Amino acid sequence: MVKKNNIINLLIVYFISHFLLWVLIPTFTNTNLPLDTIEALAWGSNLDWGFDKHPPMSAVMVELIYFIFGNNDWAYYMLSQIFVLSSIFVVWTFAKEFLKSEIYAFISVLMLSGIYFFNFTTPEFNVNVCQLPFWALTVLYSWKSLNEKKITNWFFLGIFAAFGFLSKYIFIFLLLSLVMFYLFNLKQLKKVDNGVFVSLFVFFIIVFPHIFWLVENNFLTIQYGLSRSSAGQEVLINHLINPIIFISKQFLILTPIFILCFCLIKKIKFKINSKDEKFLFLAAINLIPLILLLMISIIFGAKIRTMWMTPFYLYLPLFIIYIYQKNIDLKKINRFIFIFIFLFLLSPILYLSISIFDETKRTDYPGREIADLVQRKWDNNFRNEINVVVGDEWAAGNLSYHLVSRPKWFKTLEGTKNFQDLGGVVYAGNPSILKKICPGEYGTIKPTGYCMIGKR
Repeated sequence: MVKKNNIINLLIVYFISHFLLWVLIPTFTNTNLPLDTIEALAWGSNLDWGFDKHPPMSAVMVELIYFIFGNNDWAYYMLSQIFVLSSIFVVWTFAKEFLKSEIYAFISVLMLSGIYFFNFTTPEFNVNVCQLPFWALTVLYSWKSLNEKKITNWFFLGIFAAFGFLSKYIFIFLLLSLVMFYLFNLKQLKKVDNGVFVSLFVFFIIVFPHIFWLVENNFLTIQYGLSRSSAGQEVLINHLINPIIFISKQFLILTPIFILCFCLIKKIKFKINSKDEKFLFLAAINLIPLILLLMISIIFGAKIRTMWMTPFYLYLPLFIIYIYQKNIDLKKINRFIFIFIFLFLLSPILYLSISIFDETKRTDYPGREIADLVQRKWDNNFRNEINVVVGDEWAAGNLSYHLVSRPKWFKTLEGTKNFQDLGGVVYAGNPSILKKICPGEYGTIKPTGYCMIGKR
């Protein structure tokens, strides 16, 4: 079924099929964009060097798409697939060179479809998806920098590492693993490559504005991350329960990978060569980030949320294939392809079924209809445009996305300078409170209240 001279064609079919499935299905079955995408769009309407939850990269990306395509939902599903598939393409590029085998590189790419981070969750563009290509490229250019000794590789490494960090702070675990690998090999290298300083310079130049913003805003995003992980809570049992839950979830997530892998392998045993630089590199980028997270969970009792692991397994199939490449039986490739096709189709079928039959999802929220109602009430009472929406990222963020004037989103107007210059303002929030204090026109679209203040 898989011939060596046909791999490129099969890879193209895989990419096109994946792209079409995961753009078209959510486009035609979802009424509204997912929560995290609306949240990023809310931030994007009022861009800054950081936000209360995350660094700015995801907001920059969705705002770029909004500038080109406007409020067409399919464009954001497309954006997500571009990020997912570009990361997989980088893995393919790296694996092909690393393994010196297109067939093994192809197998390692197909195995990624067994991880639900690369199928079921991909329609929702968020900070986790935003990291993917930068994670893949940082690994690629780390390897190229160490082995090709070109200053341009170090330059690009600094860029992609910075973009990854500006996507989500958890990217630091990959950077730490690469630093540890470099330090481990420093004796063999004998001296520090000057390219390291180029990477560091580029990295800090790009991230400096965000670091400055972070200091100016009392490390708001870091506080949010700590609160999400429940780290530091004085509950002793968390230091045991949370790590066990974390490990258990990882085994569950990776079960399809193990099934795909072992249906090709003749025997499970393998030998470790501690002097094999390729093995050590793959072990570093795959295992060290996991070990560091596990240690944090054990020491601080932190709860590691499943979706945080989205980029961590990009190179795991490659690692497995590299270890077992001498034990792979290509005569069993048909069985592997059968299981792959089953998993490849299972996720979109499940997504489609849930989208059709579960009517309680956020993606069923009538965001566009609500925005139309708000706009009509506004037009009947005021003569200026809606320039600002105020409220949480969901209710107010949906207004910002759907309203024609693309108003800027604010969570609150406290501390905002030149309030009078903001123009038309719509507050979205608790109806029992807004109804009492609204100085303009008030309306309720359950469960949210809307207060409108403009020029009559």
